Amino acid sequence: MNKIYGKLFKNAFINIHRRNICKSTRLNSPGAYEGEGKTSAHILNSDTELGLMINGYSEVGFRLNNDMTILGPMVIFPRSVLSWNVESVTDITEEAFSLFKIIEPKFDIIVLGIGDKVDNFNFYKKLLPFSRKFKIPFEILPTEQACATFNFLSSEGRHVAGAMIPPHNIQATEDDELQSKLRYQNLYEVD
Repeated sequence: MNKIYGKLFKNAFINIHRRNICKSTRLNSPGAYEGEGKTSAHILNSDTELGLMINGYSEVGFRLNNDMTILGPMVIFPRSVLSWNVESVTDITEEAFSLFKIIEPKFDIIVLGIGDKVDNFNFYKKLLPFSRKFKIPFEILPTEQACATFNFLSSEGRHVAGAMIPPHNIQATEDDELQSKLRYQNLYEVD
């Protein structure tokens, strides 16, 4: 019985220290209604034609939909990704966003993932003059919500950039713990 479960969960990517944003490609029920008005669901992250998207994150970095792992903070665009030289929200200054001054055409929005949820938005006072001067709005969110927001806006074809800091604390859910136990149990099984 363990071998059956082992093969089912062998390719699981979730563990206690990593949170996935998507896992499957297309959800269709065979034999379902095929006429006009048919409803189907499509997972955006699996469509590589839409560009780079964030599949998961951890305390040390991010996993993209092309299976690339980025260690540390990053700046992500729909077709490229760069390492970002900040450690926390205290390092976020106008200088940290100097790259966005020279990129043309200007972005519709910059999605800023600040790591963990914060109650003090004083760092934004440093960004407000930059935002006004270059007419670039910011969406400031905890990294978990910022990843999903970047993916959604990018899939809509918006000219968006993401500036993401990995969170320091990730709360493990019961599902994360179960998937982790199943994953590590299978590491020691012989095929």
